[in-house]
Amino acid sequence: MKRIATLCALALVLTAAPASADDHRSDRAGHPLKIVATILHPIGVVVDYVIFKPAHWLQNREPVKTLTGHDED
Repeated sequence: MKRIATLCALALVLTAAPASADDHRSDRAGHPLKIVATILHPIGVVVDYVIFKPAHWLQNREPVKTLTGHDED
């Protein structure tokens, strides 16, 4: 079993292609929605970590879990 896993890993390494980034296009770099998204993204991450993750953690604990009917699938 170890030999098969080693061969699979070796095949993946040998067939990997080098990564490349998209070329920079100056005509699309200053799009207003991209600028707004760049500004709002860190705010969304902070809201996620400060509000939504703790709320989800709280909802997964008793007795809130029973009261809200939260069911793990």
